[in-house]
Amino acid sequence: MFKNKFLTFIFFLTITFSASLIGGLATMTFKEPWYSLLNKPVFNPPDWVFGPVWTTLYIMMTISIWLYWHTKNKNLNTVYIYFIHLILNTTWSIVFFVFHNMVLALLVIIFLIALIINLILRFKRVKMMSAYLMIPYLLWCSFALILNTSLIILN
Repeated sequence: MFKNKFLTFIFFLTITFSASLIGGLATMTFKEPWYSLLNKPVFNPPDWVFGPVWTTLYIMMTISIWLYWHTKNKNLNTVYIYFIHLILNTTWSIVFFVFHNMVLALLVIIFLIALIINLILRFKRVKMMSAYLMIPYLLWCSFALILNTSLIILN
């Protein structure tokens, strides 16, 4: 299974979108009315933006790890870091939307960004396209860091 390109793509897609599913369910279930009542910065995107952006990013993340997996010089520790980073990605949604703890969520996203940077650097050594595919995700999470910080300041 781990050499078949189609099956490994399905495997990584399933794992990656499992993080999306858990985070999305946590968000949908516990977001309202709490989130609507928060003071938001003027640059806060409308709610409809998040679904398409995250779907695109999860697809790019899947392709990134999949390409990396099929290189001769892959390092399993990098794959483990990828899985750990997915757990942190999901944890942010739970901490922010379920527990309504914006400060702890800020710490989670800082660690998440550190892992994304680590992944980009690790991918770069082996498969440059894998590194490039993670850059939009890094930028979006950096924007989320700014949003999270702004929400703390405004509330």
